[in-house]
Amino acid sequence: MENQKDLIKLARSLQGTPFQKAVWEELAKIPRGETRTYAQIAQAVGSHPRPVANACGKNPAAPTIPCHRVTGSNGTLGGYSGSGGLATKKRLLKEEGVILEKE
Repeated sequence: MENQKDLIKLARSLQGTPFQKAVWEELAKIPRGETRTYAQIAQAVGSHPRPVANACGKNPAAPTIPCHRVTGSNGTLGGYSGSGGLATKKRLLKEEGVILEKE
């Protein structure tokens, strides 16, 4: 399921707070093969990076809603609460053609 409209619809349908849903909607807009930083997502939803990271960690539809495409501003991967942790995040990003600055 890589259709952006379908992903946004899925993000809106998930059980979560209005803030979490706003973050998940922004995640759904990140194209395959691209990344955004926690700060960029925070700016888009009018928040700060830490709450965005927390919302990513609560994403019940990972990796379909692509929280693995969110990285730290300093080029680090950040975290990943999906199955397999950071190893899975690295694998998913590499499969999408993302060149990782810092592993």
